[in-house]
Amino acid sequence: MQLNGEIRSRDTVVGGVRHGRLVECDRARLPLFLQRTGDVEAWLRGRAIDAHRSNSRLLKRALRIAQGDDLDAVLRVHAATITDAYWFCAEGEALTYDDVRFKENPFAALALRGDPDSFNKNYAPTPELTNIGSYEKCWLLRDNAWWMVKQGSDLERFSELFICRLGQALGFPMAEYFAEDDTVISPDFTQHATMNFESADGIMGDDEDYLRNFDVFYGISPQLAREYLQIIYMDALCFNMDRHTKNYGVLRDVDSGEILSMAPNFDNNIALFARGLPKLERAHDKLIALFCELLAEDERALAFAKEFPTPTPQMIAACAQATDIAVDLDALHTFVMNGSAQLQTHMQALTMDVPAQAARLVFDQTMSM
Repeated sequence: MQLNGEIRSRDTVVGGVRHGRLVECDRARLPLFLQRTGDVEAWLRGRAIDAHRSNSRLLKRALRIAQGDDLDAVLRVHAATITDAYWFCAEGEALTYDDVRFKENPFAALALRGDPDSFNKNYAPTPELTNIGSYEKCWLLRDNAWWMVKQGSDLERFSELFICRLGQALGFPMAEYFAEDDTVISPDFTQHATMNFESADGIMGDDEDYLRNFDVFYGISPQLAREYLQIIYMDALCFNMDRHTKNYGVLRDVDSGEILSMAPNFDNNIALFARGLPKLERAHDKLIALFCELLAEDERALAFAKEFPTPTPQMIAACAQATDIAVDLDALHTFVMNGSAQLQTHMQALTMDVPAQAARLVFDQTMSM
């Protein structure tokens, strides 16, 4: 497919596209992925619904989109999404942002649950075609606001809800999550693209290394690095194994392209006990070791982390109770408090000027067990 047209932010042209190549860029306002790579087709494909989701296949079939064609799926909706104001205007199209931004979602039930009645509807633009991620989910419009609705097991939903509440109790920026039937729901934290959310792969590619991420974010803004550190601190505390460069990122000003902050912490459903009960003592916890390795190697990170609050038993109990999902509270308390104790022990050792080589030895011993 020969791509010719314009990449726009709302109605401002930020990049021209000729024969699939990026030309005539407004670099300050260009999507971060395109700033880094210039690869228009990869940027478009990265906005496509995950083809591995069962309901994704149903949705594409209902809309008569070839199963393997991510590019066709994205271009059907001009590459528009709920969470940023970027879109693609093909050459010869007389469209505005208001023409392509989503105002309804007739295929929400099909995307979430494989609803057979939705399957029979006529084609209409749907934000599901650019709703990325591996879990069955959908965007739902309520009172002129978009909400993300996501399925999951009881323990997956507990993890999302509990970590949201615990992070809030600790004073960290968290995406809001609420329980609804057998799903969790979360309001769109961009408020329908009044800010642009861009995932960290726009800056880092697929590089999840803590030290390199922290250093790059610090180079943009110390506050950004601090907010990134809060996210991976929560990952270490609550054993979130699934942090990757698509589920953390930044918020940018739509008009100027300025990076405003990290996006609030979201996507914590594969944490805690969601994949089975880990060892409660957490003496050889890889996420804690990786976090503490960063602190040992970058004193700026250590200075930030020393200021982070620690959970209390009362806090853990209250946050668990707020989920209304039954779990083993004794195991939860032990697991989180032991993780906190491990983190504090490592930080205290580093604060007492234990050489970085010693911290590295602790890390290497942990990884070998």
